[in-house]
Amino acid sequence: MKRKREEEKSKANDSNSNGNGNGNGNSNNNMEIVWQTPANPPVKEDYIFRDGRRNVKPYYFEFISHVKNRWAGKTIVDLFAEEFKGRPYDYYVSAVKCGRIQVDEEMVPVSYTVKSSQKISHFLHRHEPPVMAWDVSILQKEPDVLTVCKPPSVPVHPCGQYRKNTVVGILQAEHDLAPLFPVHRLDRLVSGLLILARNASKADLFRQQIEAGKVIKRYIARVNGVFPEGEQVVDVNINYNASAGRSTAESGDSLGDTPLKGKAACTKFTRISTNGTHSIVLCEPITGRTHQIRVHLQYTGYPIANDMLYLCEHVTHREGMSADRAAAYSHHSPPPVSSDKSESSSEDFSIDPICTNCPNLAPKG
Repeated sequence: MKRKREEEKSKANDSNSNGNGNGNGNSNNNMEIVWQTPANPPVKEDYIFRDGRRNVKPYYFEFISHVKNRWAGKTIVDLFAEEFKGRPYDYYVSAVKCGRIQVDEEMVPVSYTVKSSQKISHFLHRHEPPVMAWDVSILQKEPDVLTVCKPPSVPVHPCGQYRKNTVVGILQAEHDLAPLFPVHRLDRLVSGLLILARNASKADLFRQQIEAGKVIKRYIARVNGVFPEGEQVVDVNINYNASAGRSTAESGDSLGDTPLKGKAACTKFTRISTNGTHSIVLCEPITGRTHQIRVHLQYTGYPIANDMLYLCEHVTHREGMSADRAAAYSHHSPPPVSSDKSESSSEDFSIDPICTNCPNLAPKG
């Protein structure tokens, strides 16, 4: 559903005089804002195609969370500035002053100290990152199962900054396919076959089959170097660092003086072909750890050829960026892909007076 929110005159004055330097002052002191909830389905008109990329028109959205124990005792502004670094400190000061950040559905001063389990909400002008403009091709549609070809750069389901720019969102907007239940997941940067159940009972059946080992996943990767012939089995623990956004392989004896922190992981690799510089490798994960194939290929000395995150041991991380994005940031962006979709202009979306991403279409970073 869509809701309407009217910011009082005093709130609008606070936001327009916050000195954030955007130059997006709004002459209307009484702002009537329409915002969306997760119940709002994506529609075709939500997307703007530009330079071979699919963008989402910025929209108002309310994020709701509860204060974690480690957040308790911090001021409301410090909490947001330290935990959500995508926006500057001054923005959060303005957002608290004008009521876009609230505690237990009440406005609070910028010096307010939060307590454990309190409800905090952040009403903001949401800009989703763009993805490549390739279609999500439907390969087979059955009454209870949908099989598609997932393009690279698109997440499978809503996560992080992505909500409408997802496989599930695009299928709902362009093909009116909902609800959809992803049976398995592919990383955002990975392309390939994706199976989605069209009802909860079918999704549960697939889950049982996967847990029973009745479903086999196969991936094809292009790696650096001449990969060895014959089946290669890598049975090395993987430790995922959530804050860094990357995994590492842990070799050694679990019975040694220093116990291994990672989870058991096993992948089978078989070379399909090689041109002397790169090799095409069949990858069959026996377990399913985060970035498992990428990390195990790096461990063997044959990393995926265009995997900027695992091509080198050390990636310079930039504040507020995930590891994948930080890795890509240090390399030239790929040329835009061609698309037969019509290009749209920035006139198709509104500018918010305190948004730190406006007037740009994509978020900063």
